[in-house]
Amino acid sequence: MSIAKIGEAFVWQPSPEVIERANITHFMRAVGVAHLQGLWDFARADIAGFYDRLVREIHLSWFKPYERVLDLSRGVPFARWFAGAEYNACYNCVDRHVESGRGAADAIVWEAEDGASRTLTFQELLAEVCKLANLLRACGVTKDDTVGIFMPLVPEAAIALLAIGRIGAIAVPAFSGYGAQALTTRLADARVKVLLTADGAYRRGKFVDMQAVVDPAVAGLPDLRQVISVRRAAGSMKSNGSTLDWTEGVRGQPESIKCERTGANDPYLLLYTSGSTGKPKGAVHGHAGFPVKVQIDQYLCFDVKPGDRMLWFTDMGWMMGPFLVLGALGLGATIVLYDGTPDYPKPDRLWEVCARHKVTHLGIAPTAIRSLMTHGEEEPRRHDLSSLRILGSTGEAWNPEPYKWFSSAVGGGKLPIINYSGGTEISGGILGCVPTEPLVPCAFHGPVPGMDADVVDGEGNSVRNEVGELVLRQPWPGMTLGFWHDDERYLQTYWSRLPGVWVHGDWASVSADGFWYIHGRSDDTINVAGKRVGPAEYESALVGHGAVREAAAIAVPDEIKGDAVVCLAVLRPGFEASDALRGELKKAVIASLGKALAAKAIRFVDDLPRTRNAKLMRRVARARYLKLENLGDLSALENPASLEAIDNAR
Repeated sequence: MSIAKIGEAFVWQPSPEVIERANITHFMRAVGVAHLQGLWDFARADIAGFYDRLVREIHLSWFKPYERVLDLSRGVPFARWFAGAEYNACYNCVDRHVESGRGAADAIVWEAEDGASRTLTFQELLAEVCKLANLLRACGVTKDDTVGIFMPLVPEAAIALLAIGRIGAIAVPAFSGYGAQALTTRLADARVKVLLTADGAYRRGKFVDMQAVVDPAVAGLPDLRQVISVRRAAGSMKSNGSTLDWTEGVRGQPESIKCERTGANDPYLLLYTSGSTGKPKGAVHGHAGFPVKVQIDQYLCFDVKPGDRMLWFTDMGWMMGPFLVLGALGLGATIVLYDGTPDYPKPDRLWEVCARHKVTHLGIAPTAIRSLMTHGEEEPRRHDLSSLRILGSTGEAWNPEPYKWFSSAVGGGKLPIINYSGGTEISGGILGCVPTEPLVPCAFHGPVPGMDADVVDGEGNSVRNEVGELVLRQPWPGMTLGFWHDDERYLQTYWSRLPGVWVHGDWASVSADGFWYIHGRSDDTINVAGKRVGPAEYESALVGHGAVREAAAIAVPDEIKGDAVVCLAVLRPGFEASDALRGELKKAVIASLGKALAAKAIRFVDDLPRTRNAKLMRRVARARYLKLENLGDLSALENPASLEAIDNAR
């Protein structure tokens, strides 16, 4: 049964051959259901039984089988999956493929902006992972210690992620574009013992000095014992005695080390995500959590098979970096890492990379497509993209025009766009598409199979044909084990509004023809080109300058990035608004957050809207700045004159 066509015309429809060979088709036959709705119904009725059958279908390798699929002894918010099992993500991504006879198959294909390239087979990857794991052990890293990863998308970033898990330590990836303060905030909270980094990266032909960020950042890391850095530029690494050259460090290390028999719920990843207020939240994920969830999603939604080649234009510090490494390698596919700008040195660079490396799965954010489409359809069409089988997108909502351009210019109208939306705390997707159902622009087919998603009103009642809150009614593998040393904040963030229901913070809707849509965040979190960042981090950077008394960072629509950030700043007495001061404040934001998250504008105001208990009302500030007619509930507004102050922003 296909989703009924009521509204917009289909932009893509699967052929009988595509349906027949799809992973999801095989799984539906195995569990005795005839259509997608039947699969959703099965999962909703027996969530533990659904995942028991599914992980068997994917053929995961357990050191010790699980005694119980789902343990709810601590309540739904602290659900534990595959209780009693011993499972190691690194073993499932590397060792089992070598042991099955696929050691000579490509595991990683890497290309840099300057043309440098490298290929690692699964056997070679295993050797490199083991050497780094031995080096980490030599640096004193033991089980449950935290290790930071602050690197561009080089092979060593994937090696780092796998080696940390191999010895039972906890990986803490950070966005490679962060400024020193943003990096320190996350790594200090995690109490990292070792930092794996690089001296820099090349962007648009220029060397970006990452060591200039690392040096001041590590001064605020009291638990740090060692920095290990990959050298990208000759002579760039300072000889200050605190940094160990990666190549020198792994030279002579043994190419084997026993894989730690970690428990299914032993922590493996600490992924920081920014909320609307306060410090970044550290979502904790286990070995059979995040890695299993991303394999499930890639198997069912993206139809990944052994030998496929996936390129996802991302960064290891965002969720989609570990998604790429742990999902594709776990399923026996090759990961294609492109470390550079997609339209440099020529507008067709990304398409050239896809053609050269015979990419089968291309994932990219709508922001990047909005930028690339300005170069014209002829750029992708000049390359042989016939190896492509699946297009993927995540990070933000689509606009119809770039969606159709991606489908037509890149996919030739013959490929599905697997739209995918979830979050760091989810370990992957809540909503997605499957390659066996027809597509309309910008939509989702519905929940990723196994995700008991719904759209509800303020009282938790299901709604259709109107916008409501996206929620989850049952737990799933990959659900965060909690926030790092902060269970109270975790419960308050996701479980406090509706009893026993995860409220995700996205506006969503389900149309009359059965398609699902995302309409943006229902909290204050800002999404800049697919990168979620909290307004508090911008505001902290401004207030830290000394001239600013108070600030509000708000999201404004941007044609390319989706969201851009405008900062409204209230100056301290004795400071005057000027272009020079505005320039200083922009630099302060860049120094804290990095150029990728720079503020679009700084506006000076006399006051900002606050509640009676002095809480900043960002939603009101944003609505007033954008001149929206509906400012929402103003009953808690303490200082109405602040609205006029925003009108008069200088």
